[in-house]
Amino acid sequence: MDRVAIVVALVICSGCSRGPGYEPRDGDIVFQTSQSSQSAAIQLATKSPYSHMGIVYVRDGAPLVFEAVQPVKLTPLEGWIARGEGGHFVAKRLRDADSVLTGEALRRMRLVGEEFVGRDYDLYFEWSDERIYCSELVWKIFERGAGIRVGELETMATFDLSHPTIAAKVNERFGDRLPLDEVVVSPAAIFRAANLETVYEN
Repeated sequence: MDRVAIVVALVICSGCSRGPGYEPRDGDIVFQTSQSSQSAAIQLATKSPYSHMGIVYVRDGAPLVFEAVQPVKLTPLEGWIARGEGGHFVAKRLRDADSVLTGEALRRMRLVGEEFVGRDYDLYFEWSDERIYCSELVWKIFERGAGIRVGELETMATFDLSHPTIAAKVNERFGDRLPLDEVVVSPAAIFRAANLETVYEN
């Protein structure tokens, strides 16, 4: 094999070993398995490995995740990834992001998000704006800022709440007053949204 062929082969093999990396874009939605105390209950109830999520903002070239934790805030993407189970995450993007997520649409979405900065995390998964949880934050930013629904709204009654882990968490939070007709949106519902496509998974 001549010298040029060897160099080409090394470059190709090097690229294969690294694999393509994630290139964050404004409006991407990222999912992970949280290590919080409620993560297992969320996973079981929604039948999904993903229990936490956020929306990506890129500022001065630095990717950040806007998320509803305690409180709602921006977190550097690298730190957000490290906080999830095993550092695993999935990034999804609107299928027509290039045409729909215009500069103006993204500006409106950021303005909607700014209204929630500093709000407390909603342990009771209510559909009010007083407190907010992770998937609710993302859904409302897209719907109110860009008129786009990512995932179907459900009610508490649609979830399988029979597992002992879920029952214990429900009892801890609600006692015997679980609001089965409360409107909710889960990370799983947004993950399954037909208008999203996976652009990265590690």
